[in-house]
Amino acid sequence: MPRLLDAGDGGLVVELGSAISERTNRLVIALGDALGGLALAGIIEIVPTYRSLLILFDPLALPRATLRDEIGKLWPPRLAASKREGYWRVPVLYGGEHGVDLEGVARTHKLMPEEVVALHSGAEYRVYMIGFAPGFAYLGGLPEAIHTSRRTDPRLKTPPRSISIGGQQTAISPPLEIPSGWHLIGRTPVRSYDPRRTEKPFLFAAGDIIRFTPVTPGDYRDMCALAEAGAEVASWEAAR
Repeated sequence: MPRLLDAGDGGLVVELGSAISERTNRLVIALGDALGGLALAGIIEIVPTYRSLLILFDPLALPRATLRDEIGKLWPPRLAASKREGYWRVPVLYGGEHGVDLEGVARTHKLMPEEVVALHSGAEYRVYMIGFAPGFAYLGGLPEAIHTSRRTDPRLKTPPRSISIGGQQTAISPPLEIPSGWHLIGRTPVRSYDPRRTEKPFLFAAGDIIRFTPVTPGDYRDMCALAEAGAEVASWEAAR
């Protein structure tokens, strides 16, 4: 059984592990999906993270003991092969003014910038969680050859839609200026959060798979214009 930790009067944390791993994250997502499928009155929100699940609930509508019992009945959750049979293809303009730390990352690992781009765009990533800022996607799967410790001097502002590296992770920033101690290697025209998409303001979800595609400055400008007009410039590709 997982650990159940109280988080105030209206929160319960279900802790499923002590380390970051794909299996633990899959269990987190599967348990969240199973709990959501019960449609219990009183549950306000279910938030998956790397290794735990935060459940926000109304204790007047759903007693904590009842919620704990329901979680026990769902354990262990059934693991699906993947959340969806496919992946997101996300365009990225690497380097230059859009990725001011790319050359520094390359020097750290004694690589050429284009080698860093090839490694970064050649990998497949898992969205472990959405957090920190609306639509900020934490991705696992970064090649070990470009694992890079976070900056010692975090920036108070970083450009919207940045693609960055922090430790053994990479990330997609939302279309907002945010503080960050991660290394900026590129930018995407994709808006991971857009309130104009009323039915789905958050484009990515925990468990999604992402692959990056390098694009030219011209393509990037064109895609930014399309995204500004409301187009979803990330493409969904079915698994083969």
